[in-house]
Amino acid sequence: MPDAAGPLGLFLSAFLSATLLPGSSEAALIALLALGKSDPAILVAVATAGNVLGSIVNWAMGRYFAHFSDRRWFPVKPAAFERAVAWTGRFGSWSLLFAWLPVIGDPLTVVAGALRVGFWRFVLLVTLGKAGRYVFIALAYAGWQAA
Repeated sequence: MPDAAGPLGLFLSAFLSATLLPGSSEAALIALLALGKSDPAILVAVATAGNVLGSIVNWAMGRYFAHFSDRRWFPVKPAAFERAVAWTGRFGSWSLLFAWLPVIGDPLTVVAGALRVGFWRFVLLVTLGKAGRYVFIALAYAGWQAA
């Protein structure tokens, strides 16, 4: 079980980081890469899966609770919501390839739900963007280690 604790922690970190809660799955990924006990491809897959599942929570929030976006308790502030709507208006659902970006990424996933972006299209685009980010981090770490 101890060997699974690292990837499980990474999954939870990635999941929480993708929701509107603060977190740093990138730091968790780098820490596990530095330990060298797990295959980097598995770590990238675990981080991607957790992050995408967290984004699905955001999509569902947007789809089913967007009519509450003007309430104080709604997790996306109106300014961030409007920025995400503008991005989506400009780039369409392709904007979801950038769901990994800080500040705008989480609101993009909420807005995708609110604008009724199809579930499987959402999952595909978010997975591509988020997997790309984790692959980049793993390759950058490997390059730094090799230098």
